[in-house]
Amino acid sequence: MHLIAAAQMVSTADKAHNLDSATRLVRRASGLGVRLVGLPENFSWMGPEAERQGAAETLEGPTLSRMAELARERKVTLLAGSILETGAPGGRLYNTTVLFGPDGARLAVYRKIHLFDVDVGDGTPYRESEAVAPGSQVVAADTEVGRLGLSICYDLRFPELYRRLAKEGASLLAVPAAFTLMTGKDHWEVLLRARAIENQCYLFAPAQGGRHSPQRVTWGHAMVIDPWGLVTARASEGEGLAVAPVDPELLARIRKNLPCLQHRRLD
Repeated sequence: MHLIAAAQMVSTADKAHNLDSATRLVRRASGLGVRLVGLPENFSWMGPEAERQGAAETLEGPTLSRMAELARERKVTLLAGSILETGAPGGRLYNTTVLFGPDGARLAVYRKIHLFDVDVGDGTPYRESEAVAPGSQVVAADTEVGRLGLSICYDLRFPELYRRLAKEGASLLAVPAAFTLMTGKDHWEVLLRARAIENQCYLFAPAQGGRHSPQRVTWGHAMVIDPWGLVTARASEGEGLAVAPVDPELLARIRKNLPCLQHRRLD
């Protein structure tokens, strides 16, 4: 049995401050004996749309280099929630999450497939695709806690992605996010629990939670959910951690007693 942690942050346009906050949370989690720590979407920068390009980095840039060093220093598996990655077609960026092993080695890279182009009723139109290109690869990776399926935020609304991850052997799903206040209050927990139940997986969801600027507020409520769909840990207000165990015996028992993954008739 291993402990995992979903971090909650209130990132801003101050990248140095954000990275200090992320470092502090990872160190706190490792001090509790956590083996897998996840940071939220856009953990290193959440600023004005006009400044996106300037905040973007490569996979070898200073933000992810620091996260690799932190994983190695604390000997934890670390999910670097997401950064804006340079190099997408047409001068756009990718919204990219990177998984590091306890030795600091890069285990997996996932680029967000589903982009947030919506009007949620909070007065702000969201058009992620204007600056961000979609990824195309479904990504899962083996960790000491189990096989981890990767996703980012708006992906949560597309169950076919998580079914693909379950079919590829995932026992744990990651959803680093920056859910809006309007959508989060009604849909965040419902969707997370549904994805855990229907795929009989543990799920951990690091989250942005608070006011990032006068125009931007996120819902927060970072959490860990078990394969029965029960919330086993939830972050409180502002910066913090949701910490809970992953129990392989519980996972195996649920999948044995209710073998719905074996009863699928449609793909």
